[in-house]
Amino acid sequence: MRGVAAIVCLLLMSGAARANDKITFGLDWKAEAEYGGYYQAVATGIYARHGLDVTIREGGPQVNHTQLLIAGRLDFNIAGNAFLALNFVKENIPFRAVAAMYQKDPAVLIAHPGQGNDSFPALKGKPIMLSGDTRIGWWNFLKAKFGYSDSQIRPYTFNLAPFLADKTAIQQGYLGSEPFSIKQQAHIDPVVLLVADAGFQGYAGLVVTSDKRIAEQPDLVQRFVDASIEGWYSYLNGDPAPGNALIKAANPEMSDALLAYGIASMKTHGILESGDAATLGIGAMQAERWKDFYDASASEGLYPAGLDVTKAYTLQFVNRKVGLGAGR
Repeated sequence: MRGVAAIVCLLLMSGAARANDKITFGLDWKAEAEYGGYYQAVATGIYARHGLDVTIREGGPQVNHTQLLIAGRLDFNIAGNAFLALNFVKENIPFRAVAAMYQKDPAVLIAHPGQGNDSFPALKGKPIMLSGDTRIGWWNFLKAKFGYSDSQIRPYTFNLAPFLADKTAIQQGYLGSEPFSIKQQAHIDPVVLLVADAGFQGYAGLVVTSDKRIAEQPDLVQRFVDASIEGWYSYLNGDPAPGNALIKAANPEMSDALLAYGIASMKTHGILESGDAATLGIGAMQAERWKDFYDASASEGLYPAGLDVTKAYTLQFVNRKVGLGAGR
């Protein structure tokens, strides 16, 4: 018995008998390739190797995960773009970005070919279907840069039918999603305008958590960020099949072809591995880029002067090249 007790003691001391920390992580949309790194980290045991038991909660048009995060129902959440992180600062909400998985925002505007809507300047004054979240996000950038106005906005219900029925229609979308569906259903190659190509420099796909968790559980935050980054390298540069299987289980609308298109789009356009990530690794952020984004936004009256942009993010957990080579 003394020998058994000694073994148990050693296991406890080594941490081998310790249960993984439970994490609930919210997405800002339904399961798809654009979240593949997180599903890959679950499916391949990357999170488990970092001592984490992660549950991923899908988002959607009727889900407000930001409210759930603030209420403590989620431990981490995805904020779609840098505007949302600055809004936390503006409203004195003590949450911030701990990683920026997207160096380029994959948001796009989509139009029919042959209608003269093949550039951002050409869309000035024309009706554009947008969601509520977009109206308080990158739409403000396009308004400031190209002279768009809110009178152009039409409601977007995340249904392609109105777009397909009207050759003059213009709508928002996601680089790796709606363009593929439009090609499949209408047999056309739509005009796809990547907002990042218009000069939108805000980070996107931000992993957000509370200042309280950062202060009290920095090791847990670090492990979640590290494992998520490792999952992304595995998904993009290794075999994405494990992650895709979980994505399809969560969202049966995802086909193998659509998932492959999403992965290819992210890689072709450098959504994750360009910019700061090219040298600092996926998830990278830089203080200078945050400041430039805030200054540009404030100059257009989107935020008050003197806002402390450093409260929107922390560099404590990124810029380490964690996961480089994983899955290769």
